[in-house]
Parts: sequence; structure tokens; C-alpha cells
Amino acid sequence: MRCELIAVGTELLLGEIANTDAQMISLGLSELGINVYHHTVVGDNPARLTAALEIAKSRADIIITTGGLGPTADDLTKETIAAAFGKKLYMDKEQQERLHQRMGSRMTPNNEKQAMLPEGCEVLVNDWGTAPGCAFYAEGCHVLMLPGPPSECTPMFKYRARPYLERLCTDGQVIRSRFIKIFGMGESAVEDKLSYLMNKLENPTAAPYAKEGECEVRVTAKAGSEEEAYALIEPVVEEIRGVLGNVVYGIDVSSLEEVVVKGLVERGLTVATAESCTGGLVGKRLTDISGSSACYEGGVVSYSNEVKMNVLGVKEETLRNFGAVSAETAMEMARGVRKLTGADIGVSTTGVAGPGGGSPEKPVGTVYVGISAEGLDKVIKPEFRHTATRTRIRNSTASNVFNLIRQEILEK
Repeated sequence: MRCELIAVGTELLLGEIANTDAQMISLGLSELGINVYHHTVVGDNPARLTAALEIAKSRADIIITTGGLGPTADDLTKETIAAAFGKKLYMDKEQQERLHQRMGSRMTPNNEKQAMLPEGCEVLVNDWGTAPGCAFYAEGCHVLMLPGPPSECTPMFKYRARPYLERLCTDGQVIRSRFIKIFGMGESAVEDKLSYLMNKLENPTAAPYAKEGECEVRVTAKAGSEEEAYALIEPVVEEIRGVLGNVVYGIDVSSLEEVVVKGLVERGLTVATAESCTGGLVGKRLTDISGSSACYEGGVVSYSNEVKMNVLGVKEETLRNFGAVSAETAMEMARGVRKLTGADIGVSTTGVAGPGGGSPEKPVGTVYVGISAEGLDKVIKPEFRHTATRTRIRNSTASNVFNLIRQEILEK
């Protein structure tokens, strides 16, 4: 089945907000085996939305819209779509009552507009906001309307739209996926290693996807039940793990830092961070994970040489002879923060994140990551393309810290 996404909102065209709804929905549709061929963005303008709908009708089996379901005068998505498909709007009494209960004294007459829905539609109840969504079939298309705010759109897609779509595309079967998370090997290299497998697979299928600083392989199967689908998936997942080796850091996990926090807590180990070029990003990503207080002792952001020396104990001659950006400094930073905090593991980052500050000897992207633990002192030097941005260098450096902990501590 072919799907087109239409995002409604002048603020999207002005660049005031990013269209994260489209990314989230596209990922969800791909898991269902629904092809997304077009993304369209239109402003809060009925004529332009009508024109976009006419084009979408001609090339899509499913149209999903986001935004424009609110109570204000520029929220015209429902009215415009209903008119484009020849449907009248009616006041849904149940949704009207839900609005009154949810808003109480804040309820104003224009809010009742949100309970106006196309005749014959399936109501998609919104438990995360005030504007309900809806779905209907007309003129050869399934049309689904979802609210725009991501905090509402994401659960509405997952818990309301997805079940509706599953009924359309699975013919009584279920589609399930597992995600193999990879760090240290790019998408093209992963595809090259797995091309022999992907070319022969039909059910399940396997496909690599590039992510920020890493990649993943999605293995998807269709079967009569969830158990049968996972039974088809599991041998393929194990074969891929065997081919790719230790660049695979987890299955169905959210991030490297999640793997590290879980692994350290399970082993009763603690870690401390000494950061220069990452400016506290390693500590931030660790503490984003619930439960990290059980393994994270704390950190030092040692941007200046004085802090490196006076707080972390980096020797003055080390800085003088090798510089702040060096393997030697990274090693002393990791040892220093471990000693300072009493943590089982000390990790460090130092480097030139750019865009300025580089030199012929140490160009932008020169980074060192250190780790110190009982019986272990090691420094690695991640490689970056000359086009890597400051953000990419910092984020990838932090990921290298987590990967180093994973490989040197958790897997040994």
C-alpha cells in the first residue's frame, strides 16, 4: 500500500518548528510494510490543502495528515478534508462531553469545534490532548487525521492509528520487527557484509538504516501470530550478529548509554567522567538514563589546563610536552577522575571539536578517549571525516566513550 503524509501548519513552512511527526510516522509505517512515497507540507490555507489532497488522492491508498485539529480559526484541517471528500461534519456528543470533562472551567465555545467530525468516520480518541483524531474511507483512499503536537501525535499514531492501519495491511496476520543496533561500522559497510543475506530473504526481510553516528538493521517478519513472527526473525538476528561481531551493541535497545548503564548496574560497577571537548555531554547522556545514579559517581568538565592540573592531577610536564589534546593527557584525566571520585572506572575526552582551534599537527577532529580501571589503562583515537561538524564530533566522541566501556569492561 502507498501512503502520503501531509503536514499542515504555516509554522513548519517558516522553519519555526521541525516536522518530527513525519519522521516518527514514516518509521512506524515502514514497520508495517506500508510504503511512504511522498511527504507534503502545506500552510494553514484551505485552498492549498485542498490542492494537496487532490494530488494525494491520485497517487496514494492512504493519506495521513498531522496538525490543524485545534480550536483556533486557522485550524481548518477537518473542515477542508471533509469538503474535499464530500463529507459533512457533525458534533460528536461523546467527544464533546470528553472535552468538557477534560477542560472544565477552561472550556470556551470555540473549543467545541474540536468535537466536530466527518460523518461515518472512526473516532481516534485522544487521551493525550483535547483534539480527537479520526479515520475514514472515501474515493479509494483511507484518510487518517492526527493532531500536530508531537506529545499527542506520537501516542495517537502508536495506540490509535497503528491498529487501524494493521487491519488494512496484514490480512489477519501480524508484522513484527527487531532492531540490531550497531556502532563502529557505517551503513554501507554493513550492507556490503550482509548483502548476501538481504538478497535472499523474503520473509523475514532485513534492511540497514543510518542513524546519527551509528546505524541499525531492522529485521521484519509477517506471520499468523506474534510468536510465529519472532520465530522467523530470531535465526536471522543471530546470523547477523555472527557476521558483524562486536560492533553490535544490542538488540531492541534505545542507545549505547542505556546498554552501559544497565551493564554497570548489573555488575555493581561505578564510573566517573573527565570531559574537555565534550563539555559534559557524556555525563548528560548517562544521567538521561533512569537508574544511572546507581553507577554514575559524577564528572569534571576540565576545559582549561588549570582545571586539568589542579582538579584531575594532570602533570604540567605532560601538558607542556604533549599538549592538552593528546593520548597522554587523556590517560591522566581518566586516572585522575577515577582517583578523585573513587569510581571503579574513569573515562575521559579531549580533542579539537572545531570549527576553529585546529592546527596542521592536530586538525579539527583530533580526539582522544581514555579509560582507566583496575588492570586497564587505554586510550583510543576515533577517526572523523574532515567534513564532520562540531556537533557530530562531540556526539560521536561521547558514543565512543560508551562503546569503550562496553567493549573493555562489560564484554570482558
